[in-house]
Amino acid sequence: MALLRVSRRLGAVAAQLAFLLAVAALVGLGLLPRTGWYRPVTVLSGSMQPAFSPGDMVVVTPEPVSAVRVGQVISYRIPVGDHHVQSHRVIAVTRRDEQLSVRTKGDANAAPDPWTATLHGETVWHVRTVLPKLGWIVFWLRTPLVHQLTVFLAPLLLALLAVLHIWRRPAERRPEGPDAVQTPSA
Repeated sequence: MALLRVSRRLGAVAAQLAFLLAVAALVGLGLLPRTGWYRPVTVLSGSMQPAFSPGDMVVVTPEPVSAVRVGQVISYRIPVGDHHVQSHRVIAVTRRDEQLSVRTKGDANAAPDPWTATLHGETVWHVRTVLPKLGWIVFWLRTPLVHQLTVFLAPLLLALLAVLHIWRRPAERRPEGPDAVQTPSA
C-alpha cells in the first residue's frame, strides 16, 4: 500500500513538472517573442561554427540599425534567392544617406557572403545568446506526427482523465478538509 502511495505521489509530481515545463515553453517560445523583446531563431546550417551549430537556438534582440558594428552577429533576411533569415557576422558597414548596408560572413566560411545587404527599417536583430541543441526540440515539435498527437491525442487523453476522475469509485475518494472523519486503524 505504501508503494502504491509513493508511486501515485511520484506520478503527480511528474505530471506537475511536465505541466510547468509546457507552460514555460508556451510563454518563452510562444507568447513573449510576440512582445518584440526577443525572438528565438533555430540554426539550420553550420556556417557559424564554432559560435553556434545546426540544431542550436539563438536568441536575438532588436537594436537600432545605427548601432550595427563590425564584429556583431546579426540575423537578417538575405537579399537574394528565397530571402531566408540568416545569422552571420558583420565584416563591413557602409552608411550612405539614410541607408545602412552590411557585408557578412559565416565564421566557418572561407569567403564573405556574395552580396551586400541593405538593412531596412529602424531595427536589426542582434544575436545575444546561444541555447545549444534546443532548436532540435522545435524541429521535433513541428513534425506532422507531433502535430497530430497534440491536436488529437492530447485532448482525448485529457478528456479520458477527466472522465476517470469523475467515475472513480466513492471508496477511492479520500475525505479532504477539516471536517474529514478519520477512522482509527485496527
